[in-house]
Amino acid sequence: MALPGLAVSPASGQLTAQGLEGYYRDGRRILSRCELRAAGGEPLVVQGRLTGADRARFIGTIRRTGDRGPDPEIRMERLRSADGTERITFRSSSARPVRLPVEIRLGTDLAELGAVAVGLPGPELRAAVHGSGLRWSGSGAHAVLSASPAPQDVLASAGLLCWELDLPPGGHRTIELHTRLEHAADGRPSDHSLADGHRRPAGPRIPGPRTGLAGPRTRGEGPPRPWTAAQLECDDHRADALLAGSLGDLRGLLLRDPAVPTDVYVAGGFPWRCGLAPAEALWTARMLLPLGTRLAAGTLRALARTQQATPGADFGRIPGALRDTGPHAPPSCTGIEATLLFPTVLAEARRWGLPEQETERLLPAAERCLRWLRIAVGSPGAGHGYLPDPGPDGPYRCETQAHAHRAALLGADLLDAFGYPGGAELREWAADLRARFRTDFWLEDRAGGRPAALRTADGRPLPHLGSTAAHLLDTGLLGRGALAPGLLDAAQTGQLARLLAGPAFDSGWGLRGLGAKESGYNPFGHRSGAVRVHETAIAAAGLAAVGYDKAAGALIRGVVDAAESFGHRLPEMYAGEQRTADGVPVPHPAACRPAAVAAAGAVQILIALAGLRPDVPAGTVAIRPLGSAPLGAMQFTGLSVAEQPFAVRISRLGMGMVEAAADGLQLGS
Repeated sequence: MALPGLAVSPASGQLTAQGLEGYYRDGRRILSRCELRAAGGEPLVVQGRLTGADRARFIGTIRRTGDRGPDPEIRMERLRSADGTERITFRSSSARPVRLPVEIRLGTDLAELGAVAVGLPGPELRAAVHGSGLRWSGSGAHAVLSASPAPQDVLASAGLLCWELDLPPGGHRTIELHTRLEHAADGRPSDHSLADGHRRPAGPRIPGPRTGLAGPRTRGEGPPRPWTAAQLECDDHRADALLAGSLGDLRGLLLRDPAVPTDVYVAGGFPWRCGLAPAEALWTARMLLPLGTRLAAGTLRALARTQQATPGADFGRIPGALRDTGPHAPPSCTGIEATLLFPTVLAEARRWGLPEQETERLLPAAERCLRWLRIAVGSPGAGHGYLPDPGPDGPYRCETQAHAHRAALLGADLLDAFGYPGGAELREWAADLRARFRTDFWLEDRAGGRPAALRTADGRPLPHLGSTAAHLLDTGLLGRGALAPGLLDAAQTGQLARLLAGPAFDSGWGLRGLGAKESGYNPFGHRSGAVRVHETAIAAAGLAAVGYDKAAGALIRGVVDAAESFGHRLPEMYAGEQRTADGVPVPHPAACRPAAVAAAGAVQILIALAGLRPDVPAGTVAIRPLGSAPLGAMQFTGLSVAEQPFAVRISRLGMGMVEAAADGLQLGS
């Protein structure tokens, strides 16, 4: 994946128009079929793997009629890039010249990605000969494939390109395919196009310029990487691979904001959220703050341009789509979560080193988010004082109150720092919320109690406990390395930590979305039992912050173990089946992979082991690593604090040592 381009194929490398297979550009499938045959049969593919987030390599062998012995003399290498480029190389080990017949069958439906993802692709289109390849025309767009060298034979009715390649002894020949999307407004008719038929092109043709809504992008191009080249050296080398793989996935999900191309953010994930998903983009930017503030700044600027500016109840809100929240509550609007995350991300980005000028530029949008919050909760003396989600009459979700509380405290800190009014009012509301929440949302029982998942509009608590309760441990970063106070008191925090660490929630691979003993539990449920990586990361970081190192370490080890089964490229979620001695995590059939919050969650879960808490405006950084050192000794290099390189080493005893930092940055307590 290298958005807006991506390619999906099985390990064989053959595109057979089945399921999601194909090349996509700007959300359209520009090639659904690309089936290679050589010497009359399909290559025997012996290895297919990703070599980067945006490219894959397939190795195969070719048997010819009359070949003697078990050893193949011709091997094939197929290199595929997300930008629509494919290089197919045939290498001969024969002592004699070989004439190798090659044919590639091609096709497409020009279907929208969303339709393909839900199993509703369009019919395969009829091809026309075009230059040194083929062209397909659909509603408002054309797909064009050019080949080099030009095929000796083209059969448009069958979508077939044919070559007779002469391989000298020990030599090789390469076929290159280039597929591009032309929109009806910018595509140009060609004299080489035929409605159908069988022709032999006179010779190779140089492909024209690649066009598309988002502009050209080839390997090595596209948005600049808005984070540092962080590296990890760990006793557990799987952690090194997980960090590298996660950053590769995030690189493939980068998008430019069409309004201001210098601002970049990450898409939500493939195949369901290939565009801007506000809450996911903000979570990703927040989790990657240890690698610099550029992604956060670009994401915040892009979302500020979407903020509601029309006077009314939604003024200041950042729009977002509804999403499933499990069997016990109506869908929740991510617009609420994104609106509350905006001031949080801005405040924490400032702590990590976002320049004051950049922070001040974004502060009006954050102030509007906080103004929306104050209006949405109303006056504590006039009503409940809780934030409803999704409707104005509730319900009142546990995690939504946690997001609102964190936004109020970190937002008040921001407003005070730049002389804006309203900070005292936000702190007063947050203090009142804490006092009431600890009574209204806490359900006592013989096991020590638990937080309610939500309260209904008429005040009834819903006792079901899910992984969203982990957000109660995520209080946010304030000054001098201190964390903001939480909604729970110390005893309640300890009880929640014990619940999350118990076997009902910790599957051994990560945190279940709903406890295994709760009604409605489904190990494959989006929010009712599946392991969601980013909420597991939030739980692990939160448990570490409140001193529950053993529980945090168990979750971290579980995710690292699971990542190994997924090739160190974590999906958005996987089944919450209980781990067994000889088991592996079970994939979820509808999970995004790559997924921004999963990849960023993996980064956060690893960096949480170091316990970094910077306060750049105050010139300090605190280091509070997990004393249990669950992955052994580790060294992070290429991190960023105060926009300068930062490196830290953690010993096997859980002791931290700063090895590189910005001048003038003092080690805090």
